[in-house]
Amino acid sequence: MLIKRKARWQLPESEVTDYQVFLNRRRFINSALGMTAALTLPVALAEKEPTGQAFDNTTESRFSTDEKLTTYQDITTYNNFYEFGTDKSDPATYATDFPDPNKPWQVTIDGECDKPGVYDVDDLIGKQDLEERIYRLRCVEGWSMVIPWTGFPLAAVLKAAQPNTNAKFVEFTTLFDPEQMPGQRREVLQWPYIEALRMDEAMHPLTLLAIGLYGHEMPGQNGAPIRLVVPWKYGFKSIKSIVRIRFVERMPTTTWMLAGPNEYGFYSNVNPDVDHPRWSQKRERRIGEFLKRETLMFNGYGEEVADLYDGMDLRKYF
Repeated sequence: MLIKRKARWQLPESEVTDYQVFLNRRRFINSALGMTAALTLPVALAEKEPTGQAFDNTTESRFSTDEKLTTYQDITTYNNFYEFGTDKSDPATYATDFPDPNKPWQVTIDGECDKPGVYDVDDLIGKQDLEERIYRLRCVEGWSMVIPWTGFPLAAVLKAAQPNTNAKFVEFTTLFDPEQMPGQRREVLQWPYIEALRMDEAMHPLTLLAIGLYGHEMPGQNGAPIRLVVPWKYGFKSIKSIVRIRFVERMPTTTWMLAGPNEYGFYSNVNPDVDHPRWSQKRERRIGEFLKRETLMFNGYGEEVADLYDGMDLRKYF
């Protein structure tokens, strides 16, 4: 359902970003003769702006990067969300009316905890103090973005459920509804989509439950109404459109582990020294830029998270 929280949300201009900052991008086209010189062409594009309801009373986060933001246009039109199709443009095309406002969205929190429950997403979010966090996002495919998320620490929700001593991992599940998500009619992955974190990863202050971007509510193609953001891991770990959070004792087998166990490990930390079997991870293409840049260990968040993996061989636990 589209989230409407009149008591918490107003409609001011977001303080995060000037939405009139437009794309003045240059496209480089290789000549038909195979010349290495590129031809630059100015492209005048009307920049897309947020249309969803805006947030009020959000606080800035000490974890935010000051890097140049990826445009709202690119963030919302260049996506991996196989529930809506496998092309980058499919989510923006097929998620325009997602989630269905006539289908209330609930999140189940259960498993190894003392206070399980089923929560209306509005009620779950309404208890939290919202932050704006500008995070780098690194895709396993070799591209990256810088995104201003609105959300709150996952730890706040997990602590309220009071996980018991058997809780070693946290498993997340995406909505399964082929009527709303036409990509689920094809068996490109095993549905519903499942991801998971080790408990200390889930409780880490950087781990975010996001409900918006660019100061406005989350578009369907980006994981509305609530999604995970784990900035030091490859993007597929940041599961979208969550309907279940479950505490478990044993490490879950996640969707991409099933799809390609030799390519997508459980941890999936950004690591330029461990290549994907089919491509290098040493460099990345920042969306909106032409030249590639070096990929940073833990996506640049090593100072905050490296101690989580002390003593672990990150080539083995990839």
